[in-house]
Amino acid sequence: MKNNEALINAMITGGALQTPRIIDAFEKIDRKYFVPASFDEYIYIDAPLPIGKDQTISQPSTVAFMLELLQPQEGDSVLDIGSGSGWTTSLLCAIVAEKGSVKGMERVDELVEQGRTNLAQFHFKGKCSIQKAGEKLGSPGETFDRILVSASSSEIPEELFAQLKPGGVLVIPVRNSIFRFKKISEEQLTKEEFPGFRFVPLIY
Repeated sequence: MKNNEALINAMITGGALQTPRIIDAFEKIDRKYFVPASFDEYIYIDAPLPIGKDQTISQPSTVAFMLELLQPQEGDSVLDIGSGSGWTTSLLCAIVAEKGSVKGMERVDELVEQGRTNLAQFHFKGKCSIQKAGEKLGSPGETFDRILVSASSSEIPEELFAQLKPGGVLVIPVRNSIFRFKKISEEQLTKEEFPGFRFVPLIY
C-alpha cells in the first residue's frame, strides 16, 4: 500500500472495514503518526510492526476487525487495555467524539509516554487519556460501555465483566482467538469466538 487511502480501500474490499464511522476514524487517524521512523516504508502494509519494548502496533485489518466487533458509538465510555503506540486509543477517541471518553491503559512506561505524545497530536475535545496500568487488570471500580483489549490473555479475565455496563461489549484476544462478549445483564453474557489470530501476550 502506498498511502492511507489505499490501505482503507483494501480493508473495505476485504470486508474488515464496514461501518461508516469506523471508516471515518481510519481516515482521520493515519497510521503514519504511530509507526517508528525506522519503519516508514512499511506504514501502510497490512502487518504488525515493532514499536519497541517487545511490543507491536497491530495489523490494520485486525484493528479494523476488532473495532467492527466492538461497535463503539458516539458518546460511549471506552476502556482500551494495552494502548501501546496510542493508535487504537486515538481511533476510539475519533469515534466516540467529544461527548465520549476513552481511557487507554499501558504497562510499559516508555509506551505510556509515546502513546500520550501520539494522542496529543490530534487535540481531541473528548476525555481521552493514556494512563499507566496498575497491578489489577483494567480500571476496577469503574464501568464502561466498551472494553477493547489488544494483547492476548491465556484465559478469559472474568474481572473485566464487572467493569462492563449492562448492554456493554468486551472484545479481547484469548490465546489465538478473538472473543466478543456482550453483557445482557449482571447475570447473562453472550459469547462469540473468532479463531486464527496472534497477539503479544497480556501481562497482569
